[in-house]
Amino acid sequence: MGILVVGSVAFDSVETPFGKVEEVLGGSGTYFSTSSSFFTEVKLVAVVGDDFPSEHLEFLRARKIDLSGLQTAPGRTFRWKGQYGFDLNEAHTLDTQLNVFATFRPRLPAGFEEAEIVFLANIDPELQLEVLQQVRRPQLVACDTMNFWIEGKREALLKTLRHVDILLINEGEARQLAGEANLVKAARVILGMGPKTLVIKRGEYGVLMFTAHAIFSAPAYPLEAVFDPTGAGDTFAGGFMGYLAASRDYSEAAMRKAIVFGSVMASFTVEDFSLRRLQSVVYSEIEDRYRKFQALTEFAGLD
Repeated sequence: MGILVVGSVAFDSVETPFGKVEEVLGGSGTYFSTSSSFFTEVKLVAVVGDDFPSEHLEFLRARKIDLSGLQTAPGRTFRWKGQYGFDLNEAHTLDTQLNVFATFRPRLPAGFEEAEIVFLANIDPELQLEVLQQVRRPQLVACDTMNFWIEGKREALLKTLRHVDILLINEGEARQLAGEANLVKAARVILGMGPKTLVIKRGEYGVLMFTAHAIFSAPAYPLEAVFDPTGAGDTFAGGFMGYLAASRDYSEAAMRKAIVFGSVMASFTVEDFSLRRLQSVVYSEIEDRYRKFQALTEFAGLD
């Protein structure tokens, strides 16, 4: 069972205290698809300009990502420029150029409308809903969003959330969406908006998952070298959804395992700029880090 994802494919220019890169491959759809492709088939819906280099397309195809839904439009590809200080949990956006992404209208090619699992990456909630309206009978729908849409297109976002099973956002976005400072209270408000499961990404502090009846917490994988957190949240989502698709199990127990796999995938991403680390990782490394994650979180009860 594969995943249909709609998101952005972009060029990123990033500076952190540990280095700087210019116009490297990025975008929510790119990170998500690459991460998910280690677990399942992925169908990507996005747009690039006619300046998008063939080597990036070759990389995505090598990951066996179906690019039938990747449109090429006249003009320049979406570009984002950001900077991080020593607090790598917060990106400072220096420049955003939507370019061809500004007029993007996602249209699903033949066969994509039969997708059973859909992930709506961080794009305009009106476009997210347009995609859902083209999918016939999805079994599982998950989405991401950001503060820009929460503030600027709240009503459209709330309309989309009524059709979503899982929402994945960071803690600042959760507080903003719910209007609550406390994350537990915020989660209850958000679950009342439609999603059955809320996953809150907390960067180096791990992940919280909320359902109507349970709360699950997982730490981030401890690393000695963190170079660039760009795309880590999308990579997490890719690993999380990829595991669910591969297991064909959407239970709470499966989602707990999926969170660990998502955290493992994100831990690889931050070890280098862009998708460089994901380009070299092999599945045996993923399994090994998953086992280490299990050991990290295992404990016995007090005697």
